[in-house]
Amino acid sequence: MDLLIAFIITIALITAVSLWYRISPFFTLVGGSILFGLLAGMTLDATLVGIITGVGRVFSAFGIIILCGAVIAILLQEQKQAEEIVSDIRRLVHDPPALAGFSGFLLAVPIACCVTAYILLNPVLDCLEKDRARRNILLYLAAVGSIISYALIYPTPVTIPLIAGFAGSAGPVLFDAIAVPVSLALLAGVVLFFRWARPEVMGSGQPPTPPECLVSTADPPPAFHWRAWAPFIAIIIAIPVSYLLLGLSHTATVNFIMLIGAVTAIGLASPAVRAPGLAKSAKHAGMIIFDICGAGALGFVIVQSGFAQGTMGQLMAAIPVILVPFILAAVIETAQGSRVVTAIITAEVLAGSAVVSAMHPVTLILLISAGSCIVSYVTDPYFWLVQRTTGDDIGTVVKNYTLPVALAGIAIFVVAVGLEFFIF
Repeated sequence: MDLLIAFIITIALITAVSLWYRISPFFTLVGGSILFGLLAGMTLDATLVGIITGVGRVFSAFGIIILCGAVIAILLQEQKQAEEIVSDIRRLVHDPPALAGFSGFLLAVPIACCVTAYILLNPVLDCLEKDRARRNILLYLAAVGSIISYALIYPTPVTIPLIAGFAGSAGPVLFDAIAVPVSLALLAGVVLFFRWARPEVMGSGQPPTPPECLVSTADPPPAFHWRAWAPFIAIIIAIPVSYLLLGLSHTATVNFIMLIGAVTAIGLASPAVRAPGLAKSAKHAGMIIFDICGAGALGFVIVQSGFAQGTMGQLMAAIPVILVPFILAAVIETAQGSRVVTAIITAEVLAGSAVVSAMHPVTLILLISAGSCIVSYVTDPYFWLVQRTTGDDIGTVVKNYTLPVALAGIAIFVVAVGLEFFIF
């Protein structure tokens, strides 16, 4: 069978199974790997070996990072330190909508999971605003803010495979020098979008008195909750140490700094929450890691089939080359809903193709990140989490979650095209 047709059939069936059964993405992606391998003419043995290899590669790349992020997040949650972090941020960002968006934006990167950051912030935002309509706006802003930084800023599980696969001599420093200001501008744009779209519930300014959950019980209250911030401070300090003193590679550095953050969180945690928190962290991280490993399986099987070499030429002949990574990422994101999975599979498919050499690495990475944001709908587990926590109907979630994320993706695409044609 033609590999492009096999790919379309596989993506369509993954989408259908995800919608009908709502089972773990790991099983739908591994099942899709077997289906694609057989349709592509690979033997069952070669397909299963490819699945095992793909799972192993992704686990080795992300296992430590995601587990450490989960440890930091769960220990913060168990000790009510997320409230302290938001309380500290609130001293600089008084406006509740901006506070919610920036908190999601800030926490998603060091925690290494945008969904975990949202779960961490959920009870805090419930306390920050009691009116249901306004509280839901805060939840939407936290979700969208977490996706913006998670899809754009290195190092997250979305950007790590893209930087590793395509950055070359450009490196993560140049990429973040572009991605950080772009992502902050997008966050500001999202807050403005909500002010324009929902002015009746947005409110403005600082509430007259801080909510009780954000007020420290200490007397006098501390100027800065350093214990809550300590894991993130340790991560920041570990970055120059790993590069300048230890001479670590990019891959080793990311794992090293996350280990430092997790060890700091464990060391400062109270004995009462340390052991149960670690057990809860392992369970939470395991669910995330295996879903991502399913993506590694599908991506590796696709590459082993020769899809990139045989199909990229067809796509490049049909559409402008700058659209290929964007559309490919959007299709994969639509099929299974995970931005990390999208990044891994897209990176595997494009590796070695003519698309990679046709544009600047930063442009290529931004185009894939943009495509991963275009369709965050019913196959996206985050969509259903936001729907459950807000209690809104699907149409409202589409308007307040799917649409802003899609607009952010379009904005990233425009920035990428502008950089390619006018800067690089």
